[in-house]
Amino acid sequence: MRLEDRPADAARDPQQAECRDCPLTPDRRRFLQDLGFATGAVLLGLGVPRHALLAMTPTPTEARRYVAGKPTYPVPPADGVQIDRDNQVILVRWQGAIYAFNLSCPHQNTALRWKQGDSQYQCPKHHSKYSPDGTFLSGRATRSMDRFTITRSGDEIVVDVDAMHKQDADPTGWAASVLTL
Repeated sequence: MRLEDRPADAARDPQQAECRDCPLTPDRRRFLQDLGFATGAVLLGLGVPRHALLAMTPTPTEARRYVAGKPTYPVPPADGVQIDRDNQVILVRWQGAIYAFNLSCPHQNTALRWKQGDSQYQCPKHHSKYSPDGTFLSGRATRSMDRFTITRSGDEIVVDVDAMHKQDADPTGWAASVLTL
């Protein structure tokens, strides 16, 4: 392909355009999916139970419906992490309890990430770490993850995204923002 036949953005960086046009270059999403499947296969081969492997992998979710403006989600069937980016909610079932957290780190509002190998959340900006129940473990943050008030209605979890509890300012509300199964 000649430089003048390439799209305008390719003309600015011919080397990048050549890589993008190459049929052997995998797209990033496909590469990461394949890497995740390969990692899962290796862990299964090493004897990690399938249910434990699935619980370690965060899954995207979205609200099933809204009740009085509050998003609802199905009760998670097993331990695991679900992330609703639209509502900025992390929904977690962990050791017989369900929690709903704000997606942002309480230190400087960076989106938290779930570290599968360590079974903990980590802020990619300043590396604050939190346990699955949102308790602060280490790093630059000064408090645990912010929890939302949650209630159960039949087979659904209702998350009140307008009622966020900060562990240092509202320890009673923070401690009460958990559903025991």
